[in-house]
Amino acid sequence: MKKTQKFAWIMGMLVSALLSQPSIALAAEKGSSENIGATLPLGFCLPFAGMLLCIAVCPLLAERWWEKKKPYVVAFWSIAFILPFAFYAGFGEAAEQVLEVIFGDYITFIVLLFGLFCVAGNICLEGDLVGTPKLNALLLLIGTFLSSWIGTTGASMVMIRPLLRANKWRHRKVQVVVFFIFLVSNIGGCLTPVGDPPLLMGFTNGIDFFWSMKLLPILLLNVVLLLGLFFVLDTRAYRKDIADGAKKPDVSENKAPLRLTGAHNIIFLVMIVGAVILSGVLPKEVPFFAKHLHIYGGVEMEVSAIFEVVVILIAALLSFKTTKKEIREKNNFTWDAIQEVAILFIGIFITMIPALLILKSKGSALGVEEPWQFFWITGCLSSFLDNTPTYLVFFTTAASLGFTEGVKTALGYIDEIVLMAISCGAVFMGAVTYIGNAPNFMVRSIAEENGIKMPSFFSYLFWSISCLVPVFLIDMLLFFI
Repeated sequence: MKKTQKFAWIMGMLVSALLSQPSIALAAEKGSSENIGATLPLGFCLPFAGMLLCIAVCPLLAERWWEKKKPYVVAFWSIAFILPFAFYAGFGEAAEQVLEVIFGDYITFIVLLFGLFCVAGNICLEGDLVGTPKLNALLLLIGTFLSSWIGTTGASMVMIRPLLRANKWRHRKVQVVVFFIFLVSNIGGCLTPVGDPPLLMGFTNGIDFFWSMKLLPILLLNVVLLLGLFFVLDTRAYRKDIADGAKKPDVSENKAPLRLTGAHNIIFLVMIVGAVILSGVLPKEVPFFAKHLHIYGGVEMEVSAIFEVVVILIAALLSFKTTKKEIREKNNFTWDAIQEVAILFIGIFITMIPALLILKSKGSALGVEEPWQFFWITGCLSSFLDNTPTYLVFFTTAASLGFTEGVKTALGYIDEIVLMAISCGAVFMGAVTYIGNAPNFMVRSIAEENGIKMPSFFSYLFWSISCLVPVFLIDMLLFFI
């Protein structure tokens, strides 16, 4: 049995055990009438901390063991939260919370990543690209602005492989992938609701689709600062590579023209992006899509979400059926990256339940009122928690502050600068850690498949603090104070 099948079996057995408890109906009823987050001890967040610690430390101390036992570690920390929580809040409440995160968040999350991963893997940019600092900066720039229109995941999966091929001859190329994660996998997704899920949540809560274009000046500033820093670092690395004897490919003669093979997959990419947009639009326009499929207790899955999942899976299937295997081979396509994300993030989603319950309950009591405060608290929490629920917590908090003018939302008015601060914090600071945004992990995995030794969890954190925090401080001083 493959490790993903074993993992699915373990998690399935656990949820089945919870659902089979005789006290389930009473417990579920009790949980629905009490605000558990208000009284939940912080100790329930320890499995989440343990999960993060394993992700950070295990690859350093026991890499082979971690690769083999990763599903069991994820299952262990999930169970370490679920069972104590079940005895504390009731088996029904525990089952409801786990099912809510699975059907309400994880399924649509992983299906979207899976669809984009499959379709992008069938698109290959061929030609003589030589990884010089100028070309690398240009590819990062293209990918950054592409992120807002096909999503950070879509842009990351489309652009990372051409970038890696262009730099295959280089010895020092870690900085190329790190800044790719900063810009393409995160910061570039701030201009439309398609770019990053938090902004999509804002769109479904009444914010105009093109409102986030107002973040363009902030994006441009960050792109200039980060690309400038990248160019300096990559130029230094490039010169060292040349000095060490790295042989730059000679493409002066018989230069192969750039061409896109598997270009028909752009249609399936549009299908996926369209499904994401329609899942937010259809419930407002067509009553059928506003209905819910009852799962258990208070857990429901929207028909619009089911529609989104079905369309994405169809697009992925058609992409594979209509694309030659040779294109995937040119892309060095494997399932490892999406498999790693699927396993790790189900554990992250489950173990972060108590942190989100506490945050939802006490978020309004944190005394956050100023734009710069919203920027940093939303961003810092989004670096370690899922940025979508974190965005919603502070979106709701801002709407409760009693603004009488600003951006009109379904929850009330929010001061425009406050909303900009929440949006930028959620989108930008996902770049601070590998777990801040799913594309970060996928890009890292693809880079390692192509022979690049990526920074560890803590080393990457050092990169992000050194490069990103000064930029975010400038953002705060210029836009949020």
